Amino acid sequence: MAQVYFHCSNSEGEGFDQRGAAIENLAELRAHAARVVQSLIMLQDPEDWRDWTLHVHDDLNIEIFALPFSSVLGKPH
Repeated sequence: MAQVYFHCSNSEGEGFDQRGAAIENLAELRAHAARVVQSLIMLQDPEDWRDWTLHVHDDLNIEIFALPFSSVLGKPH
């Protein structure tokens, strides 16, 4: 089991996950990352999330992968 952290950034700023999550494997990690993005998108605020990216880091602060919010949101109509 690994402790991972989900940091978000765009061209104007960034947000850091201080708690993290214990994840068993890469498939679970990717699914959890997509849920994090979806939960942020669902917030009731005027933020345009298309230029945000979720950065997944291990407990040594090494990036495992990055997930652009646009890959979850799709293209605007």
